[in-house]
Amino acid sequence: MNLLLFRILVVIKLTKNNISFGSLISDNCYFCRNIIFMIFNALKPKIADLISGSDSKDYILQSICELLKAKIPHYDWVGFYFKNGDKEELKLGPYAGTVTDHTVIPFGKGICGQVAVSNQNFVVPDVKAQDNYIACSISVKSEIVVPLFVEGQNIGQIDIDSNTADPFTEQDERFLEFVCQSVAAIL
Repeated sequence: MNLLLFRILVVIKLTKNNISFGSLISDNCYFCRNIIFMIFNALKPKIADLISGSDSKDYILQSICELLKAKIPHYDWVGFYFKNGDKEELKLGPYAGTVTDHTVIPFGKGICGQVAVSNQNFVVPDVKAQDNYIACSISVKSEIVVPLFVEGQNIGQIDIDSNTADPFTEQDERFLEFVCQSVAAIL
């Protein structure tokens, strides 16, 4: 049996025994981290195919959100926010996950608003410990936001919420930077 198949079978067995894959990620399970790395690598060509297609920008962004939410176990809400014209606020774009009331976020408010100002990735391992956090759902335990640049300008971001505490690693940051760089090509 090859190593990938073995790892997948381990995850299936854990799931059947009500052991959360997300909890293993947060516990730094080596096999789980390795599986996530392989998932990221498998998704890159799929994202490239979506970007190179002739579909509308909104359809492509929606498809990316749905793909990431469906394929990455600790991505429970995936969405894009974009700068709202000349206003100092972000406006919700395509997303996959629970409906949110946060369709407009002022710069500086919440994690997304802070990224709009700082132009830096922001990883929140525990949203309860974050003073300037806007709660979208009581089940969200962590968040990662990566800015999206076009011609050097921060025009938006990808926002990921997870119902798992502390699941995000540098691998997530690099992968989401790849997603944002790919999306920038069609904006």
